[in-house]
Amino acid sequence: MTNRTISQINEKIENGEANIYTAEEFKKLIKNDEAPSYDDVDVVTCGTCGVMSGTAAILNFIISEPGEFIRANEVYLNGVPAYAGPCPNEWLGSVDVILHGTAHSIDDENYGGGFLLKDLLEGKSIDVRVESAEGKTIENTITIDDITRGQIIGARMAFKNYTAFTNPNNDSVKSIFAATPLEGNCSGLTFSGCGDLNPLQNDIPHNVIMEGCKVLINGAQGYILGDGTRSSPEKPNLMLSADLCKMDPYYLGGFKTGQGGEIYDTVAIPIPVLNKEIYQNLLITDDKIDLPVADIKGRHLPLDNTNYAAMWDGNDLRPQYDSGKCCDCDRCSVENVCPTNAFKNRKFNIAHCFGCGMCANFCNNDAFNMKTGDVDLEINGSKLNIPIICRQSDRLRGNKLSLKLKKMIENKEFKL
Repeated sequence: MTNRTISQINEKIENGEANIYTAEEFKKLIKNDEAPSYDDVDVVTCGTCGVMSGTAAILNFIISEPGEFIRANEVYLNGVPAYAGPCPNEWLGSVDVILHGTAHSIDDENYGGGFLLKDLLEGKSIDVRVESAEGKTIENTITIDDITRGQIIGARMAFKNYTAFTNPNNDSVKSIFAATPLEGNCSGLTFSGCGDLNPLQNDIPHNVIMEGCKVLINGAQGYILGDGTRSSPEKPNLMLSADLCKMDPYYLGGFKTGQGGEIYDTVAIPIPVLNKEIYQNLLITDDKIDLPVADIKGRHLPLDNTNYAAMWDGNDLRPQYDSGKCCDCDRCSVENVCPTNAFKNRKFNIAHCFGCGMCANFCNNDAFNMKTGDVDLEINGSKLNIPIICRQSDRLRGNKLSLKLKKMIENKEFKL
């Protein structure tokens, strides 16, 4: 078959004749030497989930009756600072704010924009404090129903390339690239990236992933605004946007790091197979995707290289919790290190679990069972086997959003 057009694929979808695969389904077939031929695949839905620091939300909501204050100077939501403006909304009682996903609460550095947005989408009440231009303090509570307009803008999302980190130094190092201060002497490895499921990894260069294309961001239909900040041909990322109020709280949230709260998002993008070059790009698998390993003190300090097969193949995506082994410690190590607060008061909230592996590596009583893997590296002339102790990406969420996108396309709810 010759090259196809989007219109031709959309017509096949409309007629129920299109062959659509998720990236996970497609890669499994490749690894089993059963890959569909070019003629037998029309669309592959790819997904990724991970810490995406460039996420911001633009929100408008009513905080008081009209005439109570001139305009907002400072705004805090559950203690998280949001930037008032750009519209002054003079005397209207409403505020426009820009909330950074990486903003930290003034009361708790481990609570920030990512946790706040998840709380909003889960329907929780949010405490709001406004300091007005004339020195008044206005306090109120809001829920998602009070958000008259909310929009997520991701300045750089869906990175194709990441770096793994270990700490060859003697002392522990705090970093956004580890869920807790990373202990020294190469005692553990932390990494990000969904490997061969990532949309940009499957479309090199941007043959179909380009400005104006529709995507799913945290479950809501959105658009590619263009290349993200710091994007390059070697390390591409995307600027994306979608309606916050239509998002599913399962797919985004906060992630505690050694430098405080961060935010994670989930992105799914369809890749229509328009020609054989696009098809060939889809054949890449984890074992062929390089993953550099660097000193936790900086990406400019390379140590060795591995690949994504070493990170994911044969390893578990979620832990198994045995409550019978929990000893109800006075200070629970898992509750302390869990980056998404999925474990509290001896209760495991699987919906909040990110599959990072911290619980299995830090529980003092082995109440959590999870194979997170290890990697063989050569660092400074020494051969080392280093356990993978923290993932800052979640293939399970990436897979789920890819499957959601596939079903939406099949059900004609999402048109290419």
